[in-house]
Amino acid sequence: MPLHEIFVLTLEHVWLVAIAVVVATAIAAPAAVLLTRHAQLRRWTLGVANVVQTIPSLALFGFLLPIPFIGGVGKRTAIIALILYALLPILRNTVVGILGVDRDVRESALAMGMTEGQILTQVELPLALPTILAGIRIATVTTIGTATIAAAIGGGGLGTFVFRGIAMADTNTILAGAVPAALMAITADEVLEWVERRFSW
Repeated sequence: MPLHEIFVLTLEHVWLVAIAVVVATAIAAPAAVLLTRHAQLRRWTLGVANVVQTIPSLALFGFLLPIPFIGGVGKRTAIIALILYALLPILRNTVVGILGVDRDVRESALAMGMTEGQILTQVELPLALPTILAGIRIATVTTIGTATIAAAIGGGGLGTFVFRGIAMADTNTILAGAVPAALMAITADEVLEWVERRFSW
C-alpha cells in the first residue's frame, strides 16, 4: 500500500472530521444555550437529536442522497451526515453543563448586578466548560469512526481503503484504512481528555 496514498487519505479523513465537529459545535453551542432557557423546547429538540443518533450511519447517508441541494454522492453529503451525528453529544453535554451550574452561584452573580449575558459568559459557560469539552471529545471520536463509512458515498477518507479491501477481499488493504483510523481516534481521545482535565475546576 503506497504510503503517499495513506497519508493523503488520512489528511482527508482529518479534514472531514474537523469540518463536521467545528460546524456541529458552532450549531450546538448557541442552540444549547437557548434550550437551557426553554424546558419544553429542550425536551423536543433533544428527543429529535436522539432519534437521529439511533439511525445507522449507512442508512443516514442513504436517506440524504436524494435530497435536493443537500444529497448526492460526494463529500458534501458525507459532511452533513457527520455534522448530524456530532450534534447530539455536544448539544446534550452543553445543556447538562449549563444546567449543572450551582443555583447559589447563579443567584450570587445576579445579586452582584450581573446581566443574563454576563452570567452566561462569565459564570455558566466557564463552569460548564469541562462538560462541554467532554461532549466535543465524544463527538470527535465518534465522528472519526463514522467518517470511515462516508467512503461508501464518495466521501473519501480512510474508509476508501476499507471498502476497497472488502471488495478485493484483501485484509491488508482493509487494515491500511482501519489501523490509521483507530490510531487517530485514540490520539484524539487522549489529547482532548488532556485538554478537558486542564479546564477542570
